[in-house]
Amino acid sequence: MADHFYYPFEKDGRLNADRSSYDSLTEYEKYQLSFHPERPKYLDFLPLFHAVTECFDSPDFGACLIQTHRAVLDPGGVNLPVMLIGQQTGPTSNYGELLKAMADPEKVRKWNHGMPTPAAYRRATRAVRAASEEGRQIIVFVDTPGADPTEASEAGGIAWRIGDTIRALVEAKVPTLAIILNRACSGGAIALTGCDRVLALEYSTYLVITPEACSSILFHTRSRADEAASVSRITSREGLQFGIVDELIPEGDGPAHRNPDQTCKNVAAALIRHCDALHRLGSVALWERRVQRWKTMGHWDQIAEKQVRQVQHPVSRLPEPNQEGFIKRHSGCRDSSGQRYTEI
Repeated sequence: MADHFYYPFEKDGRLNADRSSYDSLTEYEKYQLSFHPERPKYLDFLPLFHAVTECFDSPDFGACLIQTHRAVLDPGGVNLPVMLIGQQTGPTSNYGELLKAMADPEKVRKWNHGMPTPAAYRRATRAVRAASEEGRQIIVFVDTPGADPTEASEAGGIAWRIGDTIRALVEAKVPTLAIILNRACSGGAIALTGCDRVLALEYSTYLVITPEACSSILFHTRSRADEAASVSRITSREGLQFGIVDELIPEGDGPAHRNPDQTCKNVAAALIRHCDALHRLGSVALWERRVQRWKTMGHWDQIAEKQVRQVQHPVSRLPEPNQEGFIKRHSGCRDSSGQRYTEI
């Protein structure tokens, strides 16, 4: 059994301790890197806190995809009470242990490919509201390929649960802070990033749709996922440029899965600094900044439909009709007289 997982671009030497090597990766490779199975997950960061106790646990399917803990953060001896809300995409970041776990069908089902269900967001919402009542700062760890898209989740009101989570964070009476750990994708991530401040590990990604799905929509084929990733501007570095990420947290000498200890130390330092700053803000200033953040978020542009068509270059196996509207069935299709079959 392998002790570690390696992408092809790790094996060929393009990714090393030099940060410039990250820039040599394609956009899709950067996306893959952001959900490397050995990158630290939410539970790996629990040792940064004191007096950690789990809360709002639920036996409902998928509830484990968002875990919640009451804890204490110590920014300079203040002993700040916090509520931790963390998306946990799998049982562990240890690759050997992960392989064993994924060989068990029940565990595979339990972890649902990292996709939170309505029960998971219900748990998150309960934690947000409890934090407001208890005066605990809210720290959210974001890491998901997206919310569960199944019929069962749709029937369970997944869209409503996501909206309710966003609303709970917006209305929270306490400071809120989100950290994007790995891949923060689609509504599954947006539900938990509506915070007063959003930090991100430097090699994480923050995107509204997967490159594969984006490619299917824009180009009518999944084969142009790398191009779709580039168009979508998916890296957290670009999120920083657009103002939807407030700060990048360094991952040390290379990606976080190679430097988990250093990454955790960097996260701890960023947490203490930002939580202390938010703690010092009064409730009025906090609310004004929150409103202003939502007002300034977003970038729009308009292009003509002709330009859209030039970008899309749709891929289709169907032949193009001729000027009379006829489409050849295929090159070898002929009738009994030897004439080609065509149809409108």
